[in-house]
Amino acid sequence: MIEAMKARTLDMIEGPEAYQRFDSTLRALLTVPHSELVLREKAYKKKAAKNPNKRGPKPKAKPSA
Repeated sequence: MIEAMKARTLDMIEGPEAYQRFDSTLRALLTVPHSELVLREKAYKKKAAKNPNKRGPKPKAKPSA
């Protein structure tokens, strides 16, 4: 049992400390500006709207002026 406790390194700590380290690491790795996310979402929606086999409600067509 003592050896199991000795084998427990900093990487294996559980609880709030581990969550804070995990959260800070993810925030550093996955930081993307909001403007980039908006552009990606617009591009995705434009591409998805072209799919004729789309399931669910279809987006309403804008009236032509």
